[in-house]
Amino acid sequence: MNAHTSHPDIIKRLKRAEGHLKGIIAMLEAERSCLEIAQQLQAVESALGNAKKALVHDHIEHCLEHAIGDNPRDSGQAIREFKEITKYL
Repeated sequence: MNAHTSHPDIIKRLKRAEGHLKGIIAMLEAERSCLEIAQQLQAVESALGNAKKALVHDHIEHCLEHAIGDNPRDSGQAIREFKEITKYL
C-alpha cells in the first residue's frame, strides 16, 4: 500500500485537538465560564470531525481505488469496505 499523504495533516489536526482538550481541562479547573468552555469543546469536536473526514476521504480516494485497480474482479470487497467506512462520515 502506498504512503498516505494525508496522514501528516491528520496528525496536525489531532495534535491541535489534543492541545484544545488540555486547555479545556485547565479552564474547568480554573472555573472559567461555561460559554468559554462550550466554545472550546466545539473547536475540539470540529477538529476531530475534520480529521475523521480527511481520513475517510483519503481511504476512499486512494485505498479503494488501489484495491479495485489491482484486480477489478475483486471489486466486491472494495465496495463492501467502502460501504463500511462511509458510516463514519
